[in-house]
Formats: sequence, structure tokens, C-alpha cells
Amino acid sequence: MSSSGQAPPREISPTSGSLPPVPAAASGGRFSINLRQSGIYIAFALIIVLFSIVTGGELLKPQNISNIIVQNSYILILAIGMILIIIAGHIDLSVGSVVALTGAIAAVLMVNMNVAWPLAILITLVAGALIGAWQGYWVAYFGIPAFIVTLGGLLIFRALTLTVLGNQGIGPFPDEVRTLANGFTSSYLGNIGLGPLGGADLLTLLVGLAAVAAIIGSQWRTRQGRIGYRQQVDALPLFILKIAAAVVVVMAVIVQLARFKNLPWVLVLLAVLVLAYTLLTNRAVFGRHIYAIGGNLNAASLSGIKVKSVTFWIFVNMGVLSALAGVIFAGRLNQAGPTAGTSFELDAIAAAFIGGAAVQGGVGKVIGAITGGLIMAVINNGMSLIGAPSERVMLIKGLVLLAAVAFDVWTKRRAGAST
Repeated sequence: MSSSGQAPPREISPTSGSLPPVPAAASGGRFSINLRQSGIYIAFALIIVLFSIVTGGELLKPQNISNIIVQNSYILILAIGMILIIIAGHIDLSVGSVVALTGAIAAVLMVNMNVAWPLAILITLVAGALIGAWQGYWVAYFGIPAFIVTLGGLLIFRALTLTVLGNQGIGPFPDEVRTLANGFTSSYLGNIGLGPLGGADLLTLLVGLAAVAAIIGSQWRTRQGRIGYRQQVDALPLFILKIAAAVVVVMAVIVQLARFKNLPWVLVLLAVLVLAYTLLTNRAVFGRHIYAIGGNLNAASLSGIKVKSVTFWIFVNMGVLSALAGVIFAGRLNQAGPTAGTSFELDAIAAAFIGGAAVQGGVGKVIGAITGGLIMAVINNGMSLIGAPSERVMLIKGLVLLAAVAFDVWTKRRAGAST
């Protein structure tokens, strides 16, 4: 204490400044797992291990992994659009009927009218956009709840499908469309030996390594950015563990695909969509507006966000993705049928909620919806491999969906109790 009664000024080191200390986890001082964010991936891993054991390893064979991706690609495409709808606080019950209608439109154009397949697909996507615009208008600008609008759409578009097709299917589709739905990339660089695993396509392996490098680089940049802003991040050992787990999973899938028939074209399409929509939701202003609307509609309106416009365009987007899924599904079956898309909306919604979407909106990730869809796909495939009846498959899927939503509610209550 100085003679004037005041404490001498505290020295500030050049590196400290006036910034608050970095949170412990940012410097690697805390090792904890956020169950709400990581629980879905842990559950996915456990489900894979379980079915690998009960199927005697059949689940992870190269051909079966390829089948899981190809046979569920259209559900994963729908899940990407559905997660945006749910984040904004809405729902879309019509996507299955839109898949059927747009598949019928594509079939009429390509098969009956001999329209070139690229132009036919473009027209089909435009038709899907118009369907989404129709529903988005009633939800966004007329104020009718999305549940009612899309429930009506489910009936209307199924009726239009029956009007277009009658009681018969239309096919076959051009080879290019079937290749997009069922085909694989060519072996441009030849094969390479992998010892006891046999030969594998070199190009597929290089694509896998590039994907791994991109994952590592993206996650590291994100971590460094959060540290720079003094935000809490995972402890370094946990961060490395998560990256290592992602690398192992990606390379394991890639190696198995490379040993079978290379990369499915539909997987390439899915990768492009996941990357594009992840950037949209994480980096673009439009994506942040979707989260803001779902998190607090009144606050979003007061902050100047054009709520009606955002709502309208997410339904347009859902229509386009439904049309794309319709083309893929029809191409895989090689015909458009009147019963196509039945219950697809339930699988897409379940994928979003299992993948971490919140019932109230404002929460969810594209990669989470894809993971949720893959969980449903593995359950379907695994139960089929062990010869389980369809009613047991539905029972398990229903329990998984209920458990996922219950877990979301529990984590929210736990977080509220701790604050």
C-alpha cells in the first residue's frame, strides 16, 4: 500500500492484454464429451458393432456396404432437405408423394416423349421447385401451419401421380439415369494390391485420402478459429481422438468400396450435396437465418430477418431435393410406379430427429441427418440379413426414434438444471 492509501498499479504482461483467459478446454486442460453432440455418433458405432456381430461380419462386407449406400441414397437426399425444414420449426409430410409425382414426370418425359435425359431431369427439378413454391406460399405468406399444408400435399400429389400413371409403371429409363442411381465410377487408374485384402481401385483410394485430408484441415481450422475468439473447444487429446475415429471410418468404407466396384455415382452426388449444404448452414447468411427462425421466431422477425422469404425458399429447396430423390429412386427401379415414395417422409423425418434435430426447431446439422439416415439404413439392412420379419424391423426403428427424441429432451432438461 502506498503512502496515499492506494494500491500500486498492477503490471500487465505484454502477452496478457485485457483479454479473458482462454477456457481450459481450449488449452487442452479438460477432457469431456458433449453427449448431445457426440451421442449420435457413439450410438451409430455401437449399432454397427452390434449388427456386425449378429450377422457374422456380413454387414461390413464390401458388397453390403455398397448396397446400404445405393439402396438408401434417396432417403439421405430427402433428409438433407428435411433437416432444414425442421431446424426452421416446420415439417414436410408430402415428400414421399412428391418423389412419386416427380418420378412419374421424369418417366413421361424420358420414356413416353423421348426428351433427352439431361433436359428431362432439369424439367423435373423445376417441377419439384414449383411444388415446393406452392407449399411454401401457403406456409410462409398465408400462415397455414406446415403440418396441414404438407398433409394436404401428401394427398394431392399422390392423386396426381395416380392420374399421370394410372395403375401401371412407366419404364425403362435411359442407361445414363440408371447409371446415376445404380452405377459406379470407372477404374481410371487401375487397381493396387492391399495384401490380404486383395486388389482395390487406386482412384477410389486417392479420393478417400483427399477426403480425409479435407476433414483434418477443416476441423483444425475451425478449432484454431474458435481458440482465436476465446471460445471453448475440445481438449486436444479428445480432438485428436474424434479426428482419428472419423479418419478410420471414412477410410474403412472407402477401402471396402474400392475392393467391390469403386465409388457409387450416387455417393459422389451425396458427397457434393452434404458439402454444399454444410457450407450453407454453417457459413452462409441464409443458413444462419434458418437457425435464428427456428430458435426464436419473434426475435428473428425483430432483428430484420425476412422470415417469410426464408420459409418460402426452404420449401422450394425441399421440392427440388424431393424431385432429385424421385429421379434417383425411379432410376434405381428402372421404372416410375404409382406406389413409389410410400412412407419416405417418415424415414426422412426420423433421420433428422435421430440425427439430433430438436422438436422445437433451431437445432440440427446436415451431417447429423445423414448419420441418422445411415442408422436407419443399417437397422434395415442388419435386420434383413438376420431374417427378421418386417414388423420387428418397424418395432426397432420406432424404439430408436423414440429413444433419440427422449435423449434430446433429457439433455435439454439436464442443461437447464445445471444453469
